[in-house]
Amino acid sequence: MADRWLALEHGADPAERIAQVGAAYETFLREGTAPDPVREVVARSWRRAVGARLDPETMPPVELTDDALDSYRASHPLARVLPLFRDLLGSVAEDGAHLMAVCDAYGRLLWVEGHPGVLRRAEQMNFVPGARWDETHAGTNAPGTALAVDHGVQIFATEHFSRPVQRWTCAAAPIHDPLSGRLLGAVDITGGDQLANPQSLALVRATARAAEAYLAGPVDPDVLMVGALGRDEAELRIAGRRVRLGRRHSELLVLLLDHPEGRTGEQLGLDLYGDDRVHPVTLRAELSRLRRILGPELLDSRPYRLRGTVRADFRTVLDRLELGDPAGALGAYPGPLLPGSDAPGVARLRRLVDGQLRAAVLAGADPALLAAWTATPTGADDLAAWEALARALPPGAPRRPLAVARVRQLTQEYAVPRATFSQRPGN
Repeated sequence: MADRWLALEHGADPAERIAQVGAAYETFLREGTAPDPVREVVARSWRRAVGARLDPETMPPVELTDDALDSYRASHPLARVLPLFRDLLGSVAEDGAHLMAVCDAYGRLLWVEGHPGVLRRAEQMNFVPGARWDETHAGTNAPGTALAVDHGVQIFATEHFSRPVQRWTCAAAPIHDPLSGRLLGAVDITGGDQLANPQSLALVRATARAAEAYLAGPVDPDVLMVGALGRDEAELRIAGRRVRLGRRHSELLVLLLDHPEGRTGEQLGLDLYGDDRVHPVTLRAELSRLRRILGPELLDSRPYRLRGTVRADFRTVLDRLELGDPAGALGAYPGPLLPGSDAPGVARLRRLVDGQLRAAVLAGADPALLAAWTATPTGADDLAAWEALARALPPGAPRRPLAVARVRQLTQEYAVPRATFSQRPGN
């Protein structure tokens, strides 16, 4: 096949393909092997679903509803692009056979639009706003798999892991923040077998690229953009170049960003190594290599400091918190700052960013923000946040049983007395 992300080869019979893949799917469930003609991207996704202990009959949970959903959608970066999605995919979503959907980076559907009759059918499998369609909760599907592999993909009929979804075919492509490169979500079209064609995949890919261009807006080529959250090695963009730095250069750049007034070599040595045993020549050599990467006009010495306009994703988080906008801060936060770094200065800054963001989210007691925080790598094991989420959700909310179950699990793991949560009123 010319494009491994397409579901059908040119001239293939859809009905025959459905039967062949369906038989392979049943073999996989029985024996754990995925024989031909299953595509490798699908086979790997099936294995991830089994690894997540997903029931083939399951339907994704609905995590956000009503005011919590409205609040979360309004604060999400992709809300700005919704008119563009409607403009480019509106005719597809209104033709009576297809749906347009947009999800966040965690697979939560933000918008699902289309003909009312198709929407009603989709509701039967919880393909609705607020539902969690990442692979862990929904198995193989176009938006969830596109997020997992960070690539546009088609998923055709019986390629879906969840049996209730196997009547549908979908195509989706991921969308990235044009400045930091972090994953924002995905755009999807869902419908019948007729979607298994090159045009549908090309359409969502083009829509995703148009969304990224829209979000970028006019970019000053002299501005240095730095992404260091949720990654062990920083990425910088300048003058149309995208450069991935090594670990030590990433740490140096972050430390210089945190001290715009500049740092001496001795101060940088303490920030990097925690003592002054490193030979100054070693540090000067690292800074010299960093200067060659950035350009001599961007890095001063005596003291060492950055020149020009520099924007960093972790600074965006802190700036949004200063403005009293925890939703905007959380929307700009994909994960901890250089999580693999043990440099003392970086570790302090990482604790500062995480601590301030966590405090703002907990103080607001907003279910949407608490749900978003607990979906981040930092918040996934945050017992206090899960407790706050369980308290903030009203009885009967779809997300509440999941939150309560997670509280119990973490309480056992942390050996916390059970009474801390279970004896509170309303739990």
